Amino acid sequence: MNGIVVIGSSNADLVVSTDRAPEGGETVLGNGFIINHGGKGANQAVAVLRIGGNVSFISKIGNDIFGSQIRRHFEEEGMDVSYVFTDMSASSGVALIIVDKNAENRIVVVPGANSNLSEEDIDNARSIVEQGEIVVLQLEIPIPSVRYAVRMATSLGKKVIVNPAPACPLPAEFLRDIYLITPNETEACILTGIPVEDEASAQRAAAALLRQGVQNVVITLGSKGALVCNAEVSMFIPAYRVKAVDTTAAGDVFNGALAVALSEGRTLPDAVGFACAASAISVTRPGAQSSIPFRDELDDFININHDKK
Repeated sequence: MNGIVVIGSSNADLVVSTDRAPEGGETVLGNGFIINHGGKGANQAVAVLRIGGNVSFISKIGNDIFGSQIRRHFEEEGMDVSYVFTDMSASSGVALIIVDKNAENRIVVVPGANSNLSEEDIDNARSIVEQGEIVVLQLEIPIPSVRYAVRMATSLGKKVIVNPAPACPLPAEFLRDIYLITPNETEACILTGIPVEDEASAQRAAAALLRQGVQNVVITLGSKGALVCNAEVSMFIPAYRVKAVDTTAAGDVFNGALAVALSEGRTLPDAVGFACAASAISVTRPGAQSSIPFRDELDDFININHDKK
């Protein structure tokens, strides 16, 4: 199995549970509060690690109590923190998350030090990129840094996976360097202008991304599953049927598991099925990184539920 490099954000997640989210100007009572470790990059890196991948993580945290907690957490997970840089002038990233009784979440992210992960930082971590096979990025760090990292990884012959979240329009010259892009329905619409409401509209959006030069497209459709598209195949992979408790980080778990499966040499459709199983487990648990399954749990889940999609 070859190495996976994740480049992205690290956050402290401040999570409030409530029956329903407040309307504008309204105050409601919550029924729980916890602080979790989050950030899309960190979630995906921890998912890779727990699911059995060989991961290196490039990120930036603040010189504050949240940063200290984040670094200690990574060390406890067994992650190499050599390229988790500390910004002496910015706070660590923070996400404010409201989870309602239907397991739907509303999230506000304050990027903090994540906004300062620079091209120079990525240059300083070049040796790690050189050693990997797959490079995974999201969009919670500066877009110029993402584009710089994509160009570096592509020039080194690496497979680049971009999870375009939070979504923004991306130029075709950027998309042409991407091996695999993994938007959800909302993100696919932002990238292509095509509202994604069902499998047919997802196929149209995927085709639009392929025309812009992406080699492979996986559009995640929540409880419906995921659509896999490239020049040779267009295939719908159904989701596992589970009772959702909290959908926070489900997409990140999906992307981490997907990278692991690809690093093990699985085909893209098989890798997506594996990733659907990992995200299915995660939504049955509260929190972001606290919801990520370990490999033995995932293998057991797949064996038990192989006929329950």
